Amino acid sequence: MYGQQPPNQGGWNQAPPPQGQYGYNAPPPQQGWGAPPPGNYPPSQQGYQQQYGAPPPQQVQGQWGAPPPGGQPGYGAPPPNQYGSPAPPQGGYQQPPPGQYGAPPPQGGYGQPPPQQYGAPPPQQPGYGAPTPQQYGAPPGQQYGSPQSFGPPTQPSLGYGHQQTANIDVTQDVEGIRKAMKGFGTNEKVLIQILAKKDPIQINTIRQTYNQRMMRDLIKDLEKETSGYFEKGLVQIARGPLIGDCYTLYQAMKGLGTKEAALDDVLIGRSNADVNAIKAEYHNIFKKTLEADLKGDLSAATEKMYMMVIAARRAEDSSPTMPQAVEQDVTELQRGMGNMISKNASSVCDLLFTRNDAQVRAIAQSYQQRFHEPLVKTLKSKFSGHMEDALVLLVERAIDRAEAEATRLEDSMAGLGTKDELLVQRVVRCHWDHGLMRAVSDAYQRKYGKSLVRRIEGETRGDYERLMVACVQ
Repeated sequence: MYGQQPPNQGGWNQAPPPQGQYGYNAPPPQQGWGAPPPGNYPPSQQGYQQQYGAPPPQQVQGQWGAPPPGGQPGYGAPPPNQYGSPAPPQGGYQQPPPGQYGAPPPQGGYGQPPPQQYGAPPPQQPGYGAPTPQQYGAPPGQQYGSPQSFGPPTQPSLGYGHQQTANIDVTQDVEGIRKAMKGFGTNEKVLIQILAKKDPIQINTIRQTYNQRMMRDLIKDLEKETSGYFEKGLVQIARGPLIGDCYTLYQAMKGLGTKEAALDDVLIGRSNADVNAIKAEYHNIFKKTLEADLKGDLSAATEKMYMMVIAARRAEDSSPTMPQAVEQDVTELQRGMGNMISKNASSVCDLLFTRNDAQVRAIAQSYQQRFHEPLVKTLKSKFSGHMEDALVLLVERAIDRAEAEATRLEDSMAGLGTKDELLVQRVVRCHWDHGLMRAVSDAYQRKYGKSLVRRIEGETRGDYERLMVACVQ
């Protein structure tokens, strides 16, 4: 059952999404029970469907997973009404009452399904539900723990699905980029204007079209014509989110030492679909597996923890959050943390890294109610080093994604000197999801009492500053 430690079976590793439209083969559930809260990472491809030709999902006002009020697209969705796409359906998102399992704190903004639905299986709808055994890497029979046990797999984030480009006219953008770099000098302002606001599908299409039409390599041209952290930012954007993640991982393990913060930024709290897409693309680019590189760069408990993370065994977002299972998880979690002598770090990692965000939120809430201490605080007292950082980030991202990213942005700027490489990666990663970027800016203002844009302006200069600000605004 849900509260048990999942068996270590190879069949749990979710295979890459089947060859279907946009990288998945089933539409989103009609009523969204157990769906991730709006804005929670990884983003939905709802806007992708609407913008690039697929019919919009049938949403009803008040349904879980319906678009936010005013018909605004969810996090990760490209702007509506471009390329002839229909406007997204109108609908409002409802919050559950505070104090329910998996509900966010009063200021959170991340919702959960109504409490009366907990423990009940999702209504059976044609074409929905768990995959047949041996399909998509699901284990046989009724074994719990398959990412698809309670419904369709979580959709990949925008730019991580099967279709990476769209049949759109990007001629003006391609010619503008080439003109900005051709001849003597570079028009940095034009490069920022063209590249800073594109969604993943647009960027991938621009890069592919540029390489084919100009018979050149966009990445190499940017590296040749620009420099410093301005160059790193443009290249990170031009690669798109999936390829950008792969290079971030590779560079984090390249040379002496490992940049675990960069590994955590990319891998912690990601959906099975995204992790599998990253692993496949990493192998495609570097001709070796991500698993092999991590094993070659890490050791002992840290290596084992990252193996759990990239195994892609998280419960899918359609898996329910049941109070009885949550209470059992809290008991197992407390037993696993024990004390410095009896602590079972492996069981703690295995439990938390195989639950979806809603379940982790519910566990954190129940833990605080039972033991009168935030789960994050307990994790910080029981663990140290890289394991502490990864576990804390997992819980913080599940509780409030936007605030967790705001905190990491501040961490890259706090103290003596700016961690510019981390700042570039974190700003660009958030900017792919314009809704999330706005939420992060708001969360930063609330937490630190200052504007994120002003903070970045105080830490950066020149074209580097202008690019980062353009990504945030």
